[in-house]
Amino acid sequence: MPEVSTPRRSDRTVLAVPLLALLWGLNWPAVKTVLGEVAPWTLRCMGMGAGALLLMLIAVARGQSLRVARDQWARLVVAALLSVAGFNLFVVFAQLSGTTSRAAIVAFTMPIWAIALARLVLGERLDRRRGTALALGVAGLALLMAPVLRAGALPIGIVFSLAAGFSWAAGTVFTKRFPIRAEPLPLTAWQLVVGSAIAGMGMLVFEGVPVPKALSAHVVFALGYHVLLATALAYVVWFEVVARLPAGVAALGTLMVPVVGVASAMALLGERPSATDLGGFVLIIAAAATPLLPGLSWARLLRRRAA
Repeated sequence: MPEVSTPRRSDRTVLAVPLLALLWGLNWPAVKTVLGEVAPWTLRCMGMGAGALLLMLIAVARGQSLRVARDQWARLVVAALLSVAGFNLFVVFAQLSGTTSRAAIVAFTMPIWAIALARLVLGERLDRRRGTALALGVAGLALLMAPVLRAGALPIGIVFSLAAGFSWAAGTVFTKRFPIRAEPLPLTAWQLVVGSAIAGMGMLVFEGVPVPKALSAHVVFALGYHVLLATALAYVVWFEVVARLPAGVAALGTLMVPVVGVASAMALLGERPSATDLGGFVLIIAAAATPLLPGLSWARLLRRRAA
């Protein structure tokens, strides 16, 4: 195995972290906007397919091979079904069934699911930090779901959001258990191809062959943003961030995604989360942040603040 050099941090790369959060965070209201005029299976088929094509063109322009070894395809397809197809499809139906802000935050329970699955599947030790993350995540979900459970029903939107987070986490744990030997950019492009194919089959079964129609100007803009910026450009930026910054810094940058998603849903879609929602959001973001902060001690932090 070649030696991995320590990533060098530059001002430009550090600025790419909030840029990534902005690109992915604004994608939540963009997708909600497109769903007003484009059917969900069709949207995901077009979005992932166009994103895959753009990533392949970028990879070729960089001189990277698109070839994947034959013995790696089974792993690639399973990972794509979980992390790409499952996550994207569950998210889009979550947004159709509920508010964008709630879908963004509940789907972001994926790090909590990943901790639990890593314990069960990989035998990873559940230390104090990960146990704290699980407790905070459960508390956040309980706070979010308490009002609807008291009403006697669990909204299907929350179910889809939870399924999205679980699917992403399952794909992450699977990839850690069965690593895929391939360059990151072509690998992501092929996973998007698999996701687009799954969405295409769902489109033919549930929606039929799409009939071309004129879309509103704001929907065309949102669709272009979703494909060009939130899919193709965002993945390129992500690979640059991972290559040049420590993994913990890169991962912490993703914590801003649901914050931007909720804020943009409030500003662009007029959503107004309740006090219970906001409390749940804070707990879930804290849960996602806890295992990513090395050496974090909440007790020590509280003692410092008290002093």
